[in-house]
This record gives sequence, C-alpha cells and structure tokens, in this order.
Amino acid sequence: MKEKIITKKILKWYDLNKRSLPWRKKVSLEKKQYYTLISEFMLQQTQVTTVIPFFERFIKNLPSINSLAKVNDKKLIKLWEGLGYYSRARNLKKTAKIIISKYNGKIPNNYGDLISLPGIGNYTANAILAIAFNKSYIPLDGNIERVLKRYLYLKKDKEIQKDNLIEKKSIFGISSRASDYAQALMELGAMICKPKNPECSGCPIPKKCKSFKKKDFDLAKITKKNKEKYFILKVYKKNQKYLLVKNTKFNFLKNLSIFPMEELSNPKNFNKNLNFKMSNMNMNIKIQYLKNAKRFSSSYWFDKKKLDNYMLPTFTKKVVKYLEKN
Repeated sequence: MKEKIITKKILKWYDLNKRSLPWRKKVSLEKKQYYTLISEFMLQQTQVTTVIPFFERFIKNLPSINSLAKVNDKKLIKLWEGLGYYSRARNLKKTAKIIISKYNGKIPNNYGDLISLPGIGNYTANAILAIAFNKSYIPLDGNIERVLKRYLYLKKDKEIQKDNLIEKKSIFGISSRASDYAQALMELGAMICKPKNPECSGCPIPKKCKSFKKKDFDLAKITKKNKEKYFILKVYKKNQKYLLVKNTKFNFLKNLSIFPMEELSNPKNFNKNLNFKMSNMNMNIKIQYLKNAKRFSSSYWFDKKKLDNYMLPTFTKKVVKYLEKN
C-alpha cells in the first residue's frame, strides 16, 4: 500500500508523542477489541482525562463482554456514576447481550452489523473498525474535524457541513497501520491542533496547512441552539429525608432517581432557582417546597446524610447540595 507523505509524517509524530492511555495497553486481540468498545462508548461526549479513571474501574470490575452482559443494572450504573449520559451505559449492556447471543461473543468487524447495535452510530462504528480491527476507516471526531478544517481552511457553512467533512477527510490518505493512524489523527487534534492556541511548532504537517499559512486559526462552527426548557421541581422533606422518584416520565436520566418534576411550556415571569445544561437542553428549574407528599409510583425517601450510599445521577446530587445550602 503506497502511503502519502502526510500519512507517514503523522504516524512518525504519533510514534514519538502518543499518550499512554489504558485502552492502548498491549493486550490480546480480544481484549483490545473489548477495550476499544468500552472506551469509545465512554468517550462519546466526554474528555479523555475524565474517562481514564472510569475506564480503569470499569475494566477491573467487568473485564469481558460476558461479565458486561451479565452485570446487574444497579452495579452498572454505579460504575458509570459521574460520567453522565447514562443511556450510554444501558446501551453498552444491551450491545454486549446482543454480541453474546447473535455474534457468539465476538464484536462484529463490519460496518453493517456494528451500526445496528444500540448506542453505536457512524463515528463509533468507524472508530471500532479502525482501532480494534485495523481497517482503513478514519472516524471523524471533534479532534480530526478540527485538524481537517484548519489544514484545508474550511470556513463557509457549506464547507463545514458533516457530509463535506466526511468527503474531504480522504486528504489524510490511508495506512496499513490503520489502527495507529486513526488514533494518530485524533491525538494530533487533542495535543497539537487544540481548539484555542494550537501548538503549530510541534505539528508534523504545518507546511501545507492553509490556516498556518494565513495565520488564522479561528474555527467556524454550525451553531446549534440549546432548547430552553422549564421545570417545576417538587421538594418533599420529612425527618431530614427527601422524596425521590424513578424517572419514567422524561427522556433524560431515564429510569434514574430524580426529584418529582413537571415541565412547563414557555411560562411567563419564570424565576428560576437552578439552571442545568444537559445534552441539547437548557434546563431552567424553579423549586417548589411542598408539605403533603402525593403517592408517586416507584418513589422512596432518601437520607441526605448517606448521599454516597445511593445510586444517584450527578443532576440529583447537585440539587440536593443546592437544597442543603439554601
């Protein structure tokens, strides 16, 4: 396979500069595939430095596809606690069960089968194929997008559309070391071509980088507006305990413990007590203190003094801390 000069330069830089990450350890092929699956799920929406301790704890407790498929939900969510976006954990377990039942315990090595699994989209399928199976795919994550936008000086709305970026990534070429090359491109974006103040002096490909020539490193983005949402959060307190319910009502934090809540549609003069950003939603929350608790299905009284003993999402913990301060 004839490799482009750009490909060789990026790989040479990677060999000298790559970070030591727990999912890059030299392990058996089967473990490498499992580690890639877990790390790629965790890295969706979450930075590498945050993921490292969670990944190490997760692998220690669930070292294989089999153990992941069999783990009870309470332990699974406890292991994921603090990472957020809990649907990833639930999808990961569903995927493991399908891999056991349908693929004889082996992670599929083709795009069609991978994309059909819960929680695996285009990017994650490409990443698994490249990193775990050494197939010539370039997964287009935020890091690689950034390198691509700067290298080709892509600024216009039409140029930075996902479809155009997918087409343009062929500029990077392909390598017989596809696994290393996908990680090298991600690493280049993470370590050198940073969102602000890129460290061009350490870059292996500055000569043909159009942004470097123009000395213009500002990145054009398609602006996505967060949806403004309004909620009344109901606080029932009895003997220093708070009432929590299992969330079957809202799509966020599904099946996790939250305070009873009601969504309001565009209320006037809404004086919020709390504000949370969750996924593509800006949550404006007004707290309502109530005395007589209604009957809620799947509810329980939670002892605030034993916060760490409960399996609670970060959202609920932050609300409790706010209530205790105020």
